[in-house]
Amino acid sequence: MQNTPLPPRRRTFTPRRHHLRRWLLALCSLLVIGGGIYGWWAWHAAQATFSQTYRADGLKPTNTALTSGKPFAILLLGTDTGALGRHDVGRTDTMIVATINPQKQTAKLTSIPRDTLVNIYGSQQDEEKINAAYPLYGAKTTVKTVEHLVNIPIHYYVLLNMGGLKKMINAVGGVTVDPLLTFHYEQANVVKGHKIHLNGASALAYSRMRDQDPLGDYGRQARQRQIIKALVLKEASISSLTRYQSVLNSLSSNLQTNLTFNDLMWLRAKDGHTSRHIKSQTLQGENATLNGIDYQIAPQSEVAKVSTDLRQALGLPTASDFQTDALDPVGF
Repeated sequence: MQNTPLPPRRRTFTPRRHHLRRWLLALCSLLVIGGGIYGWWAWHAAQATFSQTYRADGLKPTNTALTSGKPFAILLLGTDTGALGRHDVGRTDTMIVATINPQKQTAKLTSIPRDTLVNIYGSQQDEEKINAAYPLYGAKTTVKTVEHLVNIPIHYYVLLNMGGLKKMINAVGGVTVDPLLTFHYEQANVVKGHKIHLNGASALAYSRMRDQDPLGDYGRQARQRQIIKALVLKEASISSLTRYQSVLNSLSSNLQTNLTFNDLMWLRAKDGHTSRHIKSQTLQGENATLNGIDYQIAPQSEVAKVSTDLRQALGLPTASDFQTDALDPVGF
């Protein structure tokens, strides 16, 4: 007697399985929609936060400077306030001209010593240290003074106080540097050649120390540029909009700039490669004491050299008849 094969069993789906599939589809749809709503909210929250820092301060809008793809310059200003119990306007003890070439993906940071003796733009007073331009006359005059000093156009400025730098470094999770010398100052305890990860407080101390550096303020300028480079690299690696929001929150009351939020997003999109090709230099002055006050006086030849370098970085022709607003040290 032969066994008759049984017909294949048909799989049946119970209503319960139908409900499960529908529930999963609904959940996925909700996650997609929710993610879109959250992304929209996070973007607008970041935009609203950064808008609190916008301050043109009488400087003309230069929106085409970025979108044109041509080289541009940003004046980075750091005031000695916002931390360590200092809450006045403050002098700009950090002054760095950042020239950026989007097409070549290169950038250069040029430090201007805070004690450089200049004629402040538009001022009827006698010569003054360049770091006094901001507390006396504001951001616009500071930008104009630097423009006339090195004979270049400056398209944007960013003013950040010590408290903002400390908070921003903490917001990105700290920065790593290769110390240029060995010293212990406040929260910074570093050894030359031994890389170290610094939080906001220790990075601030690392960039502020001057008396233990044989190069004095010039050594401090080099460490300031080092911190900025490390910060730019770390910030460029942030991909989470939520994380970026925390960075912007750290700046809202500590920064002012004529960069818009869209400008900032454009810079973030373009700085991935540029941030890895940053060079540095300093406007080198000579020591001088006038009426008991110490200054740095940049020779005409030094200013002309730096000016030529900056103009080349911006794709501008060399100005052969350039006369700087820096005061020549001859005769002092």
